[in-house]
Amino acid sequence: MNLVQHYINGAICASTSGRQQAVFNPATGEICGNVVLADEAEVHQVVAAAKNAWPAWSETAALKRARVLFKFKNLLEENQHIIAAHITREHGKILSDALGEVARGIEIVEFACGIPQLAKTQFSDNIGGGIDHWNLRQSLGVSVGITPFNFPFMVPMWMAPLAIATGNTFILKPSERDPSVSLILADLWQQAGLPDGVFNVVQGDKVAVDALLQHPDVAAISFVGSTPVAESIYRQATHLGKRVQALGGAKNHLVVMPDADLEQAVDALMGAAFGSAGERCMAISVAIAVGDIGDRLLERLRLRVQALKVGDGFDSQVEMGPVISAAHKERIVRLIASGIDEGAQLIVDGRGLQVAGRKAGFFIGGSLFDHVQEGMQIHREEIFGPVLCVMRVPDFTTALNIINRHEYGNGVSLFTADGNIAREFTRRVQIGMVGINVPIPVPMAWHSFGGWKRSMFGDVHAYGEEGIRFYTRYKSVMQRWPESIAKGAEFAMPAVK
Repeated sequence: MNLVQHYINGAICASTSGRQQAVFNPATGEICGNVVLADEAEVHQVVAAAKNAWPAWSETAALKRARVLFKFKNLLEENQHIIAAHITREHGKILSDALGEVARGIEIVEFACGIPQLAKTQFSDNIGGGIDHWNLRQSLGVSVGITPFNFPFMVPMWMAPLAIATGNTFILKPSERDPSVSLILADLWQQAGLPDGVFNVVQGDKVAVDALLQHPDVAAISFVGSTPVAESIYRQATHLGKRVQALGGAKNHLVVMPDADLEQAVDALMGAAFGSAGERCMAISVAIAVGDIGDRLLERLRLRVQALKVGDGFDSQVEMGPVISAAHKERIVRLIASGIDEGAQLIVDGRGLQVAGRKAGFFIGGSLFDHVQEGMQIHREEIFGPVLCVMRVPDFTTALNIINRHEYGNGVSLFTADGNIAREFTRRVQIGMVGINVPIPVPMAWHSFGGWKRSMFGDVHAYGEEGIRFYTRYKSVMQRWPESIAKGAEFAMPAVK
């Protein structure tokens, strides 16, 4: 039985806490390994290792850091199929989706390889009185990434490459549900030549998270997960003076206008709602049909959802795998029942699905609701499962208002052939990431990822240029050399005349 342990100061480190948790294969329902769970002493150990490694790494030339990143990127590409197989085994998503996750993560590493250029700052010559003015961006110190189960590779890549490229040391606290990828990353960083202690992994649960939040030597926290936890982490860590970006939940809508290409819209909804069994923070979980397109949209969706191929993610014919756990499956089933109780019409019922040869797996079929209304639990809450809700509205303004009233503001999409409607939507919608005829508008590596409202706590979004800002402090420097200093004290505020 595989035992997933810590990685501290360049070596696999056996746990002394005595605590472990089972890791399941969601497709079979069987235990495929165990993961250790850290106590406070182990957290102190990993933070000490990262703190000790920081001074030398922060003084390493940016070009030398970039060379490590280039080697790391090459190793990731060479091992992408191994990484994807671990994701499918422990998360359940289909293998092609896991490979897509790896590809998107590698794109962030590619961006971080440009750190000598990205870390350049500004210089102003002779602003007055022989003074030159310039600035620095310097590393923070020990940074921590607390990452979710749904992207065990990609989300850590939002954080670690940029933190390390900018001269910080990094501690990854992965999800205890699919932790194996974290140790593959540690091994590849080491093979790339990263010094010991710069990248570390501490396995654990809330005990580890709380200890990391409270530790005085942790300078920055990056988190992706549910909104209640994101808000709690943000409040605790900022209260202690740490820099925090905490990405929370979502309820992403896709508006289908009457002039939209219906087949394209249906294809988009199927992939965005049911890809990865809906366990994506950018999943589309609500389709808003505007005007008279509702009946045609629903009929096409009904046929497609009923035909959805569900099974083991290693089967190349499968379109959707299981959800992460038996407990999460039960929660999805309860939310479907609440939708029925509150008056929504269940058109396709995914409950009770049985996959041949995988009866113990955590499978649930795609579900489709019609006539969903604001205020219903299935519209208010993030289901994080393969459930698509259809709302019907008379016009564009009503659709826009529904989206803007929702507490989440992560992603949104509009399908239309009208450029003016698209422009108005883009400018007026109160959402952080917007797609026009694009169902999942996840920004590329050189842009930045982040939502609005209760989907994001903190002022600086993830990766891209925002990531560079998050993992560095800005320092302003003014200098003048002795031979240019005028005699005598100056008591007035200096100004250029």
